[in-house]
Amino acid sequence: MRKLLPLLLSYISLFVLGTSCQQVEKPAAEASASNYFDFKTPGEVQTGGVQMISLKEGYRVWTKRFGNNPTMKVLLLHGGPAMTHEYMEAFESFFPQANIEFYEYDQLGSYYSDRPEDMSLYNIDRFVEEVEQVRQTLGLDEHNFYLLGNSWGGMLAMEYALKHQDKLKGLIISNMTASFPKYAVYNAKLRGEMRPSLIDSLEVYEQREDFMNPAYQALVIDNYYKKHLCRLKEWPDPINRSFNHVNQKVYEYMQGPSEFVPGGILQNWDRWNDLKQITVPALMVGAKYDTMSPEEMKEMSQLVQNGEYLYCPNGSHLAMWDDQQVYMDGVIKFIKDVDKAQAKE
Repeated sequence: MRKLLPLLLSYISLFVLGTSCQQVEKPAAEASASNYFDFKTPGEVQTGGVQMISLKEGYRVWTKRFGNNPTMKVLLLHGGPAMTHEYMEAFESFFPQANIEFYEYDQLGSYYSDRPEDMSLYNIDRFVEEVEQVRQTLGLDEHNFYLLGNSWGGMLAMEYALKHQDKLKGLIISNMTASFPKYAVYNAKLRGEMRPSLIDSLEVYEQREDFMNPAYQALVIDNYYKKHLCRLKEWPDPINRSFNHVNQKVYEYMQGPSEFVPGGILQNWDRWNDLKQITVPALMVGAKYDTMSPEEMKEMSQLVQNGEYLYCPNGSHLAMWDDQQVYMDGVIKFIKDVDKAQAKE
């Protein structure tokens, strides 16, 4: 027994040493998670990261913060116009694990923000300055600020970059071409691939300008949206909520009454020849089944001065949902690569 005692004590010492090492590592991991969630929004009462930001025009817009990272902060710009942040909630399942701080945001006129009736407020220049006001209030700058815009949000992100790229660290244009006329041409191409009887049915409602007729809406959703907007058999709840909350008046004023009848104030928007002015690192995201031409998105990545291209082979306009892993892996890699590159400078 005396001979076995030293050996037994040795095993006990190794066990204790191993346990103590694990105890040292565990708090470190907990501290990392704690740091990510260690933030407060202004005011004594905390509201889960939600902050209503006052604009100089006298209105307020809704934002919600996730995480804490001094070098990687992403502001999400939703599409529509006048959809909501809700369909961008997909990022909640990926950015926190990547330690990326991000902000959901409803633009003026969208459901969770103020919705003034004055249509003169809903123009590109004012929206660009709205994003700038939001940026300033949130304390984002060229050392940490990434702007990610999807669809109309991509248009807005391009416009912001062309005016304020000195405030940006990186730019992500998700599923949006740099020319509304090019979008209209590609949109007509996709429509032309539909069966003739379906096109005839659509035209009956369009000629009557009966765009909100439930039968017309059902035809568009079943035969266009489910092929080119989101290809999932069952649409996730965040997408449905966003569609239910769209501000139709603002949407029609800016975009037009239907995907197939572009006629709003955006119909002549074209920044294709200005892309060469964008110097910040920029990622263009295209998808095989998108309402936008993925080839145009690829070309855009070559027209900017420091561009990359992410292709989603199974995705549509909302590739963040129907080609989720490819999309999120690519976007996160871009953000982290830019962060690493600038840290070395």
